[in-house]
Order: sequence, then C-alpha cells, then structure tokens
Amino acid sequence: MWVPGGGFRMGSDLADYPEEGPVREVAVDGFWIDETPVTTVQFRRFVKQTGYRTVAERAPDPADYPDLDPALLVPGSLVFTPTRGPVDLTDWKSWWRYVPGASWAHPDGPLTSVTGRELHPVTHVCWEDVTAFAEWAGKDLPTEAEWEFAARGGLDGARYAWGEQLAPFGAQLANYWIGEFPWQNLKPPAEQRTTPVRTFPANGYGLFDVAGNVWEWTSDFYRADHAALGGCCGPAANPQVTDAAGSEEGGIPRRVIKGGSHLCAVNYCQRYRPAARQAQQVESSMSHIGFRCVVRP
Repeated sequence: MWVPGGGFRMGSDLADYPEEGPVREVAVDGFWIDETPVTTVQFRRFVKQTGYRTVAERAPDPADYPDLDPALLVPGSLVFTPTRGPVDLTDWKSWWRYVPGASWAHPDGPLTSVTGRELHPVTHVCWEDVTAFAEWAGKDLPTEAEWEFAARGGLDGARYAWGEQLAPFGAQLANYWIGEFPWQNLKPPAEQRTTPVRTFPANGYGLFDVAGNVWEWTSDFYRADHAALGGCCGPAANPQVTDAAGSEEGGIPRRVIKGGSHLCAVNYCQRYRPAARQAQQVESSMSHIGFRCVVRP
C-alpha cells in the first residue's frame, strides 16, 4: 500500500510508558509498505527458493554463550506458555519458555506445524532472518518513524490506529489479550494466539494488523526515549537511529519493535498503540514477533 509522505507527532507524552516520549515533530517521505505482516506462506516460499535456515533452526555458537552448559545450546526459540494463575508481572520468565525445536515452521514446538496457519503472521524470526527475507524480496525494513506514521493511518495524535477508544461500541478491533494476563484468556481457543491477517479492520491507509497480533521489527536501534530523533527546532526529516552504541543489553544490540501483540492486555503491556515501542535483542526470536517490509521510491 502507498503511504503518502507527511509530518506527524511521533511518540506520546501521556502517562503510558516513558520510552514513548518526548513527542517529536517528524516528517517522512512517501513509501510503499506491506498491507499485512509477512505470512507463514510467504516466508515458506522464501525458504523453499533459497534454502534459508532461520537462526532458531541453528544450534547457538558456544562462544557466544560461554556461561551456559553446551548441552543446552540446541536449536529452538522462546514460546509463550500461560501460567496456571496470577503471577508477578515483572517476571517475564514465568510465561516464556525456551523450547527446543520451536521455529517459524513449528511455532509452538517440534510437534506443531503451520498447517492451517498459512495466513497467520510468521513468527520466531530474529533480525538476521527478516533482513534476509527483505533482501530476497527486494524490499527493506521500515524505520521506526515510517512504521509509526503508517500505523497511524492519517490519525495524527490519536491513541489507537482507529481513534481514541480501545473498543468503540464494544468492538474489538485488534488481536489482543482478553482477560487477566498471563493466565486467564477469555477468547475462544482458536483465537488465543496469532490470528490470520486481515481478521480485523484495516486502518486509514489500508494496513492490517498494525495493532496486536504480532510485534513487528523496525530498522532503528533502540534508545530509551525519542530524544535521539532530534526535531526540537522543526520536524526531523526521515529520522533513523543507525548507531548501535547505547542500544545493547548484555552486549547484544537491540532494535525497536512496534505494534504490540496478542499478548498485550489491559492489565499488562498496553502497547497495541502506534506510539508504543519496545526493545528487542537482535539475536532473539519469539512466538509473538513478526515483521512487514517497505519499498522506498
């Protein structure tokens, strides 16, 4: 879909999460962006044509993890596992498990497959994987500014991609958690993880799933706020954080992911909003992170 260039207020100064501020006046040039996140069937076509193996399908290098037992360094990825009851929401390890054999083709573990999920967003893809796909497709990853501008759909400053109310007239307009995270999921079983793209309405630019379903990679290295974007004395033109210094956690660079996922809930991680952002280590794949691509004229 074509997204016309223009200016907007990037970020949020509301009392949500401190990394969303300060608001910056930003301008981006027009660009094309995928209508939906990349689906499993699209990623499968890439794998079949290139023979590519994702990072989750390769055994980790022991040199990168000197403190771990080499026997534990097996191919796999992080898979969400609901808890049996309420837990400390500051301890993410309560609901994330490293599952050997989990990958884009086996999203919940080695005994699962993507059969029936062909139109779901592909998951378990880290930075190396998404850039390999983009290069094959002749595309690129969006900057954080491009992604947020596109996700807003022309509603500059609106809280959500569709307006100011999370569920106007009681309608759920994105795939997010209903109930008390991470143990009480009130949605039907078939809807408790990812859902097919286009399940919910598009935004003003005709883009689907810019809120919820899966987080999406952007090309910006992470900073704790938007100060690095500039724009204090006028709109910052096509801003992008390209320096990895200052983004690291445990020595591993982190990039910005946007949009929230099906695990975002009213009681936890209300990041199903265009301004919301999160840091993700570039070598990590998870069962709720995907991506979409852009093409610049």
